[in-house]
Amino acid sequence: MVYYFTSNVVDPPAYVYVGKDKFENEELIAHGWEEDVWVRYLTFHVDKLSSAHIYLRLREGETWDNIPQELLTDLGQLTKANSIEGNKKDNITIIYTPWSNLKKDGSMAVGQVSFKDQRKVKKILIAQRENPIVNRLNKTKVEKHPDLKQEKDDRLRELRKRDQQAQQQRKKEEARVMKERQEKKWQKDHAYDELFSEENMEASSNQNRGDDWEDDFM
Repeated sequence: MVYYFTSNVVDPPAYVYVGKDKFENEELIAHGWEEDVWVRYLTFHVDKLSSAHIYLRLREGETWDNIPQELLTDLGQLTKANSIEGNKKDNITIIYTPWSNLKKDGSMAVGQVSFKDQRKVKKILIAQRENPIVNRLNKTKVEKHPDLKQEKDDRLRELRKRDQQAQQQRKKEEARVMKERQEKKWQKDHAYDELFSEENMEASSNQNRGDDWEDDFM
């Protein structure tokens, strides 16, 4: 089961989702999208307690390192509220990174994850739980049982189709530009063809003029 939330501190509202447990988190790790930002409560020991994986799905054109502060606060409060340990503490650290920066191998426990590049991991401090924020987000909560793999496959298929259409459009534009250049070159190369045609050359030749042609200038 996946819980879906809507944060309306930004316009248009942000799309946020959370795995129910560590097994669901494993599915989210495996089938995340390039547009996803992963958020979690930072623990400094072997975590035997539940700690939710929160995902923010960015829209096209948005970047993970430019998330509005109000939205980061919502994500932090939601992460804290969904962590058994973190929800009991003040001044906790929340970390976030692009989904593509997550690293998972066979030696890791279920739901456990590492990072490919630590430089792409950012932190925010959540001083304490703010119930108005948590309550607002909980009012938007929706429970679903999505086929995460199928959703990702559909998304990748859509992106491939979009890329193919873009490539076809680029090829058409390149062909149009090439044709235009060729036409301009032909026009330049043949600009004097009519002027120096045999008929025009004969008309301008003195040899074919009458004997009195010079009288025209008298």
